[in-house]
Amino acid sequence: MQKPQYRRVLLKLSGEALAGDKKTGLDFGVINCVAEAVADCVKEGVEIGIVIGGGNFWRGVKDGGDRMNRTRADHMGMLATTINSLAVADVLEQHGVAVRVQTAIEMRALAEPYVRNRAVRHLEKGRVVIFACGTGNPFFSTDTGAVLRAAEIDAEVILKATNVDGIYDSDPKKNPDAKKFDKLTYDEVLARHLNVMDTTATSLSMDNKIPIIVFALQDCENIKRVIMGENIGTIVKEEV
Repeated sequence: MQKPQYRRVLLKLSGEALAGDKKTGLDFGVINCVAEAVADCVKEGVEIGIVIGGGNFWRGVKDGGDRMNRTRADHMGMLATTINSLAVADVLEQHGVAVRVQTAIEMRALAEPYVRNRAVRHLEKGRVVIFACGTGNPFFSTDTGAVLRAAEIDAEVILKATNVDGIYDSDPKKNPDAKKFDKLTYDEVLARHLNVMDTTATSLSMDNKIPIIVFALQDCENIKRVIMGENIGTIVKEEV
């Protein structure tokens, strides 16, 4: 294994990706694959924070819609991210990785409350830290939560593992002629309204100059490849 390109990273996983082909719930084959890749990187000295979405169980806006209060629907989504975080933590531990789950909303019987200094200390000791509950506030996505935590722990890059192999000018599933970008600036993403992260998350990453690399999780080895510096997916940064 070659020398890692990054020392500290924030890995953003979608809940849907953890569901695999089932689309809902948890696919432990996928989670095991992710855990193996993360474990290999930790062995190489990479410090890894993880944020996981909850869409495989509940999406506040989509599932709650106008049928329930938005704040309560988002709180349900935060609980979904906690379920995913505990599942990933358990599988990582099975691979011999020390893990801490920290939640933005206190759930002391399940996990540590989020404390920035404690999270950094865990990372410095070689532990993976999984950040659950997004920002802890309704109306903010887990993408925004990922960028916020990345900024707080001084991550060098945000790795967004998705179901597509990068950023396109249109939906590649609907348009066979969709163009894939290798590099983009934050301004281009915002101006083109590209579906990378929501605008709040993109603006926050731009303000803090944290690059975002979007790549496919279909092959979990991509996590290692990106961390080792291979040109995979699409990178979004200040200048290209």
